[in-house]
Amino acid sequence: MLGENTIFTTIAVNDIDIAEQFYGQTLGLLQVDEIPLGITYRSGTGRLFIYEASTAGTNEATYAAWEVDDLEDTIDSLKSKGVVFEQYDLPDMEREGDVHIVGSMKTAWFKDPDGNILAISSTVEEG
Repeated sequence: MLGENTIFTTIAVNDIDIAEQFYGQTLGLLQVDEIPLGITYRSGTGRLFIYEASTAGTNEATYAAWEVDDLEDTIDSLKSKGVVFEQYDLPDMEREGDVHIVGSMKTAWFKDPDGNILAISSTVEEG
């Protein structure tokens, strides 16, 4: 039923202006709509909606993740814009710098200005 529909993510933020700068400028998402409740961005074929709420940053799990072609280049690009990456010690996961590797997946996590956890991921190349 829902598998035929595009999923979108909603993320609570404390200050819509600071979040707009982060998601629009730092991450480079394309703003496609703004309503009194928040801002919608397009990313690939998906959408991300940010809105102000007192619960911003209270989740301890990943809110959204992007699949990227070159994880290391994306990390370098985001770091050049001031993004700081998280370091986690997770079972069965190796870490090389900011990159966490488990099975065929490489992931790096970072937080938005409110502490919401975001990720970028790619598939480990066979070689």
